[in-house]
Amino acid sequence: MTKILVVEDDLTLLELLSYNLRNLSYQVVTASDGVGALEAARQEGPDLILLDIMLPELDGYDVCRILRKEGNTVPILMLTAKTEEMDKVMGLELGADDYITKPFSLRELLARVRAMLRRAQMAQNLSAAPIKAGDLEIDAARHQASLAGKVVDLTPKEFELLALLIKNKGIVFSRHQLLEKIWGYDYEGDTRTVDVHIRWLRQKIEVNPDKPHHVLTVRGAGYKFQE
Repeated sequence: MTKILVVEDDLTLLELLSYNLRNLSYQVVTASDGVGALEAARQEGPDLILLDIMLPELDGYDVCRILRKEGNTVPILMLTAKTEEMDKVMGLELGADDYITKPFSLRELLARVRAMLRRAQMAQNLSAAPIKAGDLEIDAARHQASLAGKVVDLTPKEFELLALLIKNKGIVFSRHQLLEKIWGYDYEGDTRTVDVHIRWLRQKIEVNPDKPHHVLTVRGAGYKFQE
């Protein structure tokens, strides 16, 4: 049974989310503060974490940062009441896979949960054979990328973006297509999420991120990969 960790200090919302997730036949474990969230993530091995940002003890940013530093790649959907762009970008930069701003539609949140779990399962089912493109290599089985033989430290979403682009060398993907394929749902908001991840990816795999050789912008169309 798929296990979801829900971390929320608003006990009413925590109960509401837990109830609806259990109704969809998910196993649910909960935490109401950052310390409890880390303990549950380490001990329970959830398949997905719904992580509130404003938490006692440790906030959601700290929880996300610590888990990623420990090598935990579980998908994380941040629940945030903050609307400033930099607050959202910070969560993504720390390794969160997506965010949803309060107040949110329960229907939308559940759709995102299903989509993120589906994407995670698809990633697990990828071929174990490494894919090479010039000096880059991606190993789907190990969820690892290397550049000229050296491991590149990528977030889960950065890895998925790179894997998709390399497997489809020369094919141009629009920002909306990338949002749908990588984030797994029909995103209605700002496509800046893709641009931010592309920028971070270039900083890690390009010799000169300002003049990229591999991950190219196709003006007015989107992005593509070339060797």
